[in-house]
Amino acid sequence: EVQLVESGGGSVQAGGSLTLSCTSSELNFAVNDMGWYRQAPGHECELVSTISNTERTWYRDSVKGRFAVSKDVAKNTVTLQLNSLKPDDSAVYYCAADFLPGPYRHSRCAPGNEYKYWGQGTQVTVSA
Repeated sequence: EVQLVESGGGSVQAGGSLTLSCTSSELNFAVNDMGWYRQAPGHECELVSTISNTERTWYRDSVKGRFAVSKDVAKNTVTLQLNSLKPDDSAVYYCAADFLPGPYRHSRCAPGNEYKYWGQGTQVTVSA
């Protein structure tokens, strides 16, 4: 069974920083496209950032200039650095691996939505 394991969530005040990490014993992140998603209560699952197998990156507009995604192939880890955090960034953050072509069965933060494998999520809480 393929597992993605996220870590690094927590509670910070606005303006603070957190580093989220995602790793797997079963997947080779050097060849996988990876994504970071988040879901806040009452909101839909939304794509935050992606990093391709060639390390091309993408960010949603609301996090550009504040978040940075990177990949450490030697450690088989993908990291999402969260800086200048805002209360609106509060959510459960998920990493996902192995991009799937559409159409998709659903839009939840779960397998089958754009990526084949998903982690269990890590909570980020930003207080004002």
